Amino acid sequence: MISYADVIVDLQAGDTGKGKVAHALAKEPKRYTHVVRYNGGGNAGHTVYHNDNKFVTHLVPVGVFYGIKSIIGLGCVINIEKLVKEINELQENGVNVKDYLFIDERAHIITDSHIEEDSKDTTIGTTKTGNGPCYRDKYYRKGTRAKDVPFLYPMLIDIYKEFHGKEWCTILFEGAQGFELDIDWGDYPYVTSSHCTVGSAVLNGVPPQSIKNVYGIAKAYRTYVGAKQFEGDDPIFETIRELGQEYGATTGRKRQVDWLDVNDLIRACNINGVTELIINKLDILEDAGSLKFYYNGELRNAHDIKYFQELVEMYILNECPSVMGVKFSVTPYAI
Repeated sequence: MISYADVIVDLQAGDTGKGKVAHALAKEPKRYTHVVRYNGGGNAGHTVYHNDNKFVTHLVPVGVFYGIKSIIGLGCVINIEKLVKEINELQENGVNVKDYLFIDERAHIITDSHIEEDSKDTTIGTTKTGNGPCYRDKYYRKGTRAKDVPFLYPMLIDIYKEFHGKEWCTILFEGAQGFELDIDWGDYPYVTSSHCTVGSAVLNGVPPQSIKNVYGIAKAYRTYVGAKQFEGDDPIFETIRELGQEYGATTGRKRQVDWLDVNDLIRACNINGVTELIINKLDILEDAGSLKFYYNGELRNAHDIKYFQELVEMYILNECPSVMGVKFSVTPYAI
C-alpha cells in the first residue's frame, strides 16, 4: 500500500538539474522504498555526482545509487541496447544496478525501425533516438511492450502489484525532459512525445491523493535544445552558456539560452501543483553580471542577486497558491 509519493517535475525545457535533486532526496535514509522514472526514454540525461564520481544516467533511476528499488515506469520507452550499456557502465563503476533495477511490464520498446525513422527528422530537432515513433506506435496500438521481450523477463515487474500489496511503500517519482516540452502544454510541435507533468507520475499506478510533495525544478534562466529559434541576440547568452556549461548531457548539443520568464514559471507551478520550488544556477547569472528576467512581457533588471530573489519569490508566492516555499540554489544544486 502507498503511504505517500513525492514527484520531481522539470518546469522548463529540461536540463534544470532535477537529476541532482532526485539524487539528493534519495540519499535521505529510509525516506523512500522506491524510485520510479515516470516518462521519456534514453534521450534524456541526468548528471549526478555520487561518492565524488560523475555519472550520467539516461533511463536508470537514481535510487540504484543508494540500494533503493528502482523502476522504469510504464510511461517510458526503452532502447534495450542502450539500457544494457548503461547498466554495465554503472556496474563497472561500483553501482549495484542489477539487484535494484526493474521495468514495468507495460513499458514500450524502441526498435531499430523507430530509430531509423527518427533519424530523418529535420524539422523538430529531436535527439533521433526513436522516441517519437515508438510513442506513436504505442498509441497506434501496435507497439512492443517489455513483457513481449524474453530477454527482459528477469527485470519485469507489475507496478500495480508492487504498490498495492500488503506492505507500505513510499515513492519518489523522477521525470525526464520538462513541462515546456510536454506534448500538450509545450510549444507544439516543438515538444517531446511524452507527458512531462505530475499527471504522468500518477499514471504509474498511484492515486492522486497519495501525492505529498511536488518538487518543481527550474533554472534562473531558460535553455532549450531543438530546431526552433529560442535564443535572443544579446551576446551575454554566450557567456551564460559557457559559465553554465549548457551542453546536452546525452547528445552534447549546444543549448540555446534566454532569460527566465516568470509568467511561464507561474503557469507551470499552478498546473503541476508545485509545493516546493527550487530555482537552480542563480550563481551563473551573478557571475555573468546580468540578473534579468521577464514578467508580464517586460524584461526587468534586478541589479543584485538579493533583489532578484525577492522579486521572483514575491511573484511566485502571490500567484501560486500551492507553493509553500521557494529555494534558490547555486551550483551544484544544494536542496
